[in-house]
Amino acid sequence: MTKTVCPKKTEEKKVVCEEEALVEQISADVSFAFNHFPSYKLGPDDQIVDEPEDDSKGLSVKDVVDKEIGDLSDQHMQLSVRDLACKFDKNLAAASKLVDEAKLNEVTSLEGHVMLKKLRDALETVRGRMDGRNREEVEKAISMVEALAVKLTQNEGELIQDKFEVKKLASFLKKASEDAKKLVNQEKSFACAEIDSARALVMRLGGTFEEQELSSKASREQGPNVEKLVEEVQEARRIKRMHKPTKVIGMQHELYDLKSQIREKSAYSVKLQREIAIIKRAEGSKSCPYVLDGSQSLGSCLRIRASSDIGVDISKCSIQWYRAASESSRREAISGANWSVYAPEPFDVGRVIQADILLNGQKFTVTTDGPINTAAGLESRVESLLRKSNSEFTVVISQMNGQDHSSRSHVFTVGKARIKLSRGWITKAREIYSTSMQLCGVRGNANLPAKALFWQLRKGITFLLTFESEQERNAAIVLARKYADDCNVTLVGPDD
Repeated sequence: MTKTVCPKKTEEKKVVCEEEALVEQISADVSFAFNHFPSYKLGPDDQIVDEPEDDSKGLSVKDVVDKEIGDLSDQHMQLSVRDLACKFDKNLAAASKLVDEAKLNEVTSLEGHVMLKKLRDALETVRGRMDGRNREEVEKAISMVEALAVKLTQNEGELIQDKFEVKKLASFLKKASEDAKKLVNQEKSFACAEIDSARALVMRLGGTFEEQELSSKASREQGPNVEKLVEEVQEARRIKRMHKPTKVIGMQHELYDLKSQIREKSAYSVKLQREIAIIKRAEGSKSCPYVLDGSQSLGSCLRIRASSDIGVDISKCSIQWYRAASESSRREAISGANWSVYAPEPFDVGRVIQADILLNGQKFTVTTDGPINTAAGLESRVESLLRKSNSEFTVVISQMNGQDHSSRSHVFTVGKARIKLSRGWITKAREIYSTSMQLCGVRGNANLPAKALFWQLRKGITFLLTFESEQERNAAIVLARKYADDCNVTLVGPDD
């Protein structure tokens, strides 16, 4: 039986075979990423849109907004200028103090001219009585005095110029301080207002994100409107960059330069004052037969001695010690200080010490080169003792009620409410702080005045105590006066 083949089917089969061969030929040189068709979704106008893939590597928009909130809060804290305003006030007070000190220096110039005038008149009188070689020496001395007067006048002119510059700097600093405060307050108010507005905006955006996260799956597929949020975050960043405190930093540098100039002028003014004091002291030493020896600091002794052969024995002279804020200011007599030796106490720190010597109706005055300096290590010692409720010192009783007394070592206890002197379990004296109590450094005759302390419990009962070191004696005085002041009692010496 013969099989009949349809010509039409044969032609269709041939076409299919050719298409399969073409696909195999093309796909042999192509590498596909997936072995399945991707998923698509239809957009407006039947456009095919790829489904967006989630990026798990980057930060979410909510995390970015939270980070911006933290950065804005930190920036708001950095815009505080209270410390800068305090620095302006302190520098202005320092400048005012320099102006006041410059006013006090004007008093010394007139005294220097008066002394030089008297000295020149005296030399002119002596020249009229001399002849020959002695007359030449007197004329030479007169020329030296005139040279000193010229130098003093030059120094006064420089001092006046420095005073004018210091006043000028002080006024400029005052104006700069006021302008800086106004500018800083204005910038601070603007920055705080804009930062608060930005923070409120970001907080509102954070709430919007939380609401969107709680929405349904259908609303999440539509996606949030991120472009507007990004613009608002960029605006917040721009506000933060605009209000960096560059102006404040510039004013700080300018203020530092002004402080350096004032410091230099102050140092130069002090140098001129010292030179004038040295000149005056050199002029006075020519006529004074006594000088003052000893380190001018706490813990040392000041001793008066004769400077030349014409000086009379100091024990035959009448002596009185004084303390003053400066050489030209009003001085205060130190009660009981009538010996040739005086040991400064903590109350004398920062003051000038002087002594008047009376001899045959003539009065001579010796003075320290400058104020008394504090002792090294005394402040740290007092700070360590203040941490305790009671501080104990080892002492020896040198005098009791004005009479010499020999004793063994005792314990001098300085407490917050009272002072006690004891040996073992035996109490020698004990008294609370009161107006009748007196405590100061020794001012009379003593073997070791820098280590000795005068203590009066009440009228009629006094002790002269000698400590193991000068630092222990000064620490005990400072500590007792501090505790007494806390009890509204002032501890001073006799007749102070």
